[in-house]
Amino acid sequence: MKVSAIRAVAITLVLAAGMAVSAQAQPAPAAGSDVYHVHFTKAAPGQAAALGKALMQPDSTVPMPDHFIVLRHQEGDDWDYAVIHHLGQKTTITGGPAAPNPSRDLRAWHADTLVSGPSWSEFTRQMGIGGSGSTSAVYTVGVHRALPGHREQLEKALNQPASASSKIQAGNVFLQHIEGSEWTFMTITRHNSWPDFAADRVEAAAAAASTPGGWSDIRQHSAFHRDTIADRIFPAK
Repeated sequence: MKVSAIRAVAITLVLAAGMAVSAQAQPAPAAGSDVYHVHFTKAAPGQAAALGKALMQPDSTVPMPDHFIVLRHQEGDDWDYAVIHHLGQKTTITGGPAAPNPSRDLRAWHADTLVSGPSWSEFTRQMGIGGSGSTSAVYTVGVHRALPGHREQLEKALNQPASASSKIQAGNVFLQHIEGSEWTFMTITRHNSWPDFAADRVEAAAAAASTPGGWSDIRQHSAFHRDTIADRIFPAK
């Protein structure tokens, strides 16, 4: 998967653990040590299968060609695929012509954002990649923008831990915008199966009015959000 350039001239982005990423210079969460490239894309008519196949091909020219996942839309927002590519603790973007990209003529549009997030080992653990991760996992991808002056409150609400009484095991990744799209935060939740996903939705609906980080809490601080249910097509395990 080739990383789409976000146009800039000799921009160097360095993100170390503990670096501040908000305009108010608030310290980033401890998990936000690495840089990721988030690529949302929609296939041109009749090209969905071909685009998915192209996006699953690692780019041998980058330092960590296998450090990415591809999620496929099932229900929600307008995109067909979300590609989240790990770039390490720093990345450099330079100006110049775009490199050849096999997916370019297969897509109707794409949107690209650089974000901070956890280490790759933590990311893959939460997303159930490798080891005993489920091959039938269900993912919920959310993007959120805070109301003015409510960034820290929304961040706190989105990072509330699951209830200790919950019987559903889920993985969670929290990503913060650095440069690109209009949203501030991105959340990815993994459920091991559709039954787990359904059971978790029932729990969430029952506790919506009173649970920290639940629907009503988030709505106090959110200017907008978009949620999409997806499955994973890469890596396969």
